[in-house]
Amino acid sequence: MASKTGGFSVRGLREWLEAPVADGTTAGRTRLDALRGAAARITTPLLPDDYLHLVNPLWSARELRGRIVEVRKETADSATLVIKPGWGFDFKFEPGQYIGIGILVDGRWHWRSYSLTCPPDWTHPEHKSKRLISIAVKAMPEGFLSSHIVSGVPEGTIVRLAAPQGGFVLPEPPPAKVLFLTAGSGITPVMAMLRTMERRESVPDVLHVHSARTPDDVMFGDELREMHDKHPSFTAHLHLTGENGKFALADLDEVCPDWRARETWACGPLGMLDEIEKHWAAAGIENQLHVERFEIARSATAEGGTVTFAKTGRSIEVDGATTLMQAGESAGVQMPFGCRMGICQTCVVTVTDGHVRDLRNGNEHRAGDKVQTCISAAAGDCTLDV
Repeated sequence: MASKTGGFSVRGLREWLEAPVADGTTAGRTRLDALRGAAARITTPLLPDDYLHLVNPLWSARELRGRIVEVRKETADSATLVIKPGWGFDFKFEPGQYIGIGILVDGRWHWRSYSLTCPPDWTHPEHKSKRLISIAVKAMPEGFLSSHIVSGVPEGTIVRLAAPQGGFVLPEPPPAKVLFLTAGSGITPVMAMLRTMERRESVPDVLHVHSARTPDDVMFGDELREMHDKHPSFTAHLHLTGENGKFALADLDEVCPDWRARETWACGPLGMLDEIEKHWAAAGIENQLHVERFEIARSATAEGGTVTFAKTGRSIEVDGATTLMQAGESAGVQMPFGCRMGICQTCVVTVTDGHVRDLRNGNEHRAGDKVQTCISAAAGDCTLDV
């Protein structure tokens, strides 16, 4: 028989205390009910991060977050995202660096890296002069996330962020003579450099050669024209590939006669960058060239297989074109990442069993080797220490 105290059974009291509160309204509830509901929420076993998120979604002790405050079309297939970062973001980045951004789509986080297009410590009066960052994204036929962003990711979306990084940067002070060679979305890191020089009122002798198919395909076209007209030391040379074909490096002697004397930053398609590197090497001035690649050259495929993630106990079967990083994220594993293009070494993990293959050169790695998961795939069944 259950014991009773003052008309209440101990079992009944326990059931009443443990019963969930259906909603947060006060209608039909006593003060004691409300107090019980508050106590239940306060004592729920949440992490401190969960409480921070209830107050402000941008507050987190575990990860960098941001809120998209503006989405602005640049061209028919590109858009600028203005983002307000939360706690912990380093606004002292260098012009030309990139960030990782994660966006939740259909219940899954999708990560990519994009160049910052704003100066460090950038503020805007339309957003209460709070410090912001911006990236620009061009939709690619094979790019799920880029197409999703450009087709209309809504303002107010909370995103995850990775800290700024990358060595394709503008020094301070900038060189006396600068040459920028860009094509397509390769203009994005250079825009951060140009905007920084203009903001610091220090625009040296700069020539910018940019290639695009048509005038309507030029990202930041109006801004480039304004800078060209405003600063006598800045020249914007637009090359339309739809009319004139690919820009020929042999034409540099006419477009920029002193190109050999300039510090050069180049960003664009892989083929263009390969040609530029060879051209500069032939001239013996490769030390004056800075190159940024948005993609890796994949010259090999792996066989695929079952990838097992030892620490989590999860496994997934993938084909030979799926990177180990993509495999892990598809399996719900928290994978280390940085640039996602085989440069920064942030994603390195150890192979504990089986074989994996580097997609850039076909080199095979086995148990005990450390590999970059963003550019490696399974060469048969394998296990990773993550």
